[in-house]
Amino acid sequence: MATVVVKLGSSIVADDAGEVRMDVLGPISEEVGARHEAGDRIVLVTSGAIARGRREMGLEGRPSAMAELQASSAVGQGKLYRVYDELLQARGVRSAQVLLTFFDMSARTHYLNARHTLQKLLEWRVVPVINENDTTTTDEISFGDNDFLAAQVAILLGADRLVLLTDTAGLHTSDPREDPEAELVPEVTDLGELEHFDIGVSTSPLGSGGMRSKVVAAEMTTAAGIPAVIASGTEREAVTSALAGEPTGTRFQPQEGRVSSFKLWLKYAKPTQGRLAVDEGAEHALRERGTSLLPVGVVEVEGEFDAGDAVEVRAAGRNGRPIGKGIVNYSSAELRRIKGLKSDAVRELLPRATEEAVHRDYFVLD
Repeated sequence: MATVVVKLGSSIVADDAGEVRMDVLGPISEEVGARHEAGDRIVLVTSGAIARGRREMGLEGRPSAMAELQASSAVGQGKLYRVYDELLQARGVRSAQVLLTFFDMSARTHYLNARHTLQKLLEWRVVPVINENDTTTTDEISFGDNDFLAAQVAILLGADRLVLLTDTAGLHTSDPREDPEAELVPEVTDLGELEHFDIGVSTSPLGSGGMRSKVVAAEMTTAAGIPAVIASGTEREAVTSALAGEPTGTRFQPQEGRVSSFKLWLKYAKPTQGRLAVDEGAEHALRERGTSLLPVGVVEVEGEFDAGDAVEVRAAGRNGRPIGKGIVNYSSAELRRIKGLKSDAVRELLPRATEEAVHRDYFVLD
């Protein structure tokens, strides 16, 4: 029994006019039903609510104003889910609509609550149909056509694989729509290989992602030890193979040195509220020895934040190199008082203070 997160992009959910592509969703639903009957646990992450709402309201093109994006989603979300519900129900599969926001992924308590809800639905043999709650979020673009959301869902569930279905056969050496000599990349075992490919950010008129956001999603999940595949959602054989874990499209193999789900959440989901510039000694300790960041190594504090917020850590200087991201133990006001001080001096100013500005267990390298 495998847990498979399947993400459907806007380009395969709806056509350029915003009409739902039943010729695509029908076969995909059949494959979901087949995997469900075989015992697998399937989670669908879908885009397309804005496109569906835009079609319903007769709007020209994808809205650009946030209020229009949110309103279009409000109109289209229920109608889009009803399509999934009817298609899956016809194949004897129960489904449930789940709407998540960036805040649900960034706040640890909400993140864990989302995990518990999804796990219970899967335990009940229900297929969650997940979309971003565009009607309230102001971070709609940050999910990258829900690629980021799908990766986060795969990580929080500890899925066996992430399947990203799109309107191309997979990752190519360049954009196949512009370069007739572009070749499909069948497998990526080392993310360094991606530097040799022209991965643009072009997307359909109704989407907000592109191939780059899919590659980033694959990078996120493979760092958690979860394989990912980018495959065509319009070709039945590709969908069948991708959902079954058989070779198709572009496969991304799990990376060595698996990163914990907590640190992946910290790196990709928790918003950064400020920035710390550190000296060379602190940078070396963080990079080479994996130690905690002490106040003595902090040179500059930027922004306003509270203890428990995430901060970016960079090398000191105008063009300081990014080092990583961590959860800070002090507020910005406190850190400004104690930056550059050794532990004894810190305790004199703040008797109950912890020794670390950022503990190594709550820090992830860039």
